Amino acid sequence: MDLKHAARRIVALSAAFGAALVVAPSAAAGDQVVTVVSEADRAAALAHWTPERMRQWVGDEDLPPAEKIGRVWERPVPPGVGRLFFTAEPGVDGSCTATVVPSSSKDVAFTAGHCVNGGLDRFDRPIKIVNVVFVPGYDHGAAPHGVFPARSFAWSSTYSGPMSGSDDDAVIALDPVGGHHVADVAGTQDISFGELPSTVDTTMFGYPVSRAAGGEALFSCVRPATREANSVTTTWNTECDLAGGSSGGPWLRNFDPASGKGTIFSVTSRGTMTEDGVTTDLSGAAFTEPVRKLYERAGEL
Repeated sequence: MDLKHAARRIVALSAAFGAALVVAPSAAAGDQVVTVVSEADRAAALAHWTPERMRQWVGDEDLPPAEKIGRVWERPVPPGVGRLFFTAEPGVDGSCTATVVPSSSKDVAFTAGHCVNGGLDRFDRPIKIVNVVFVPGYDHGAAPHGVFPARSFAWSSTYSGPMSGSDDDAVIALDPVGGHHVADVAGTQDISFGELPSTVDTTMFGYPVSRAAGGEALFSCVRPATREANSVTTTWNTECDLAGGSSGGPWLRNFDPASGKGTIFSVTSRGTMTEDGVTTDLSGAAFTEPVRKLYERAGEL
């Protein structure tokens, strides 16, 4: 199941969220689907996400149990990493994780596709995702670099929505805050699309909305990730138990704890959960050529 946190429960996005984002009319631009957010909607997003609303899940007894493998990241939040907030209409707040990546605009964050692709409800109606903001360096309600509203989103046209684990990636263009681009104030993580060995020593980050911290703290797992391919998709898999809210979090190779820098080769997409809401493993889609093209054009959004 996908690991996006919605309201006061963790849900399988195949049931709760699906495949179409309609903050404003979405349009296919060749090999990608782009959504532009109006200035009025960006202002509404900033007004919606007060510090109190960002912390609304703290202490909720219905959240999944605390992680046992994942640990609170005790060092400063790594460059570019932060928490992504949104609302799935009609009024269900949620969060994911995202990371600022290098771009010509200095305004781009990278996350999972299902974090900004709302999909269809059980009546095949598009689920609108609104109030999208990114808070780099988020820590227990603090926004040290500011709150950045999204001005547009895009995913590859090869991504068919939350029912799919293939190409579950998205880019988000963010408005500057106070005249400052997000990459300049929060830093970035490198990203790569080249061939990798079948096992990669990996450091994963995410803001899991579990009883451990209710999404208020950055957690990490340091585990080997293995590549698995079948006739439908190729994924990276690892034994990490970060709960919902960790979706879109970076999988970093060659990570240096001292500098907080590494290279993204995947992001958290899906996970296996027990009936008690405990995550037993995570997977991330292997980057493909369509996703590489998506990233290379992100600076134009």
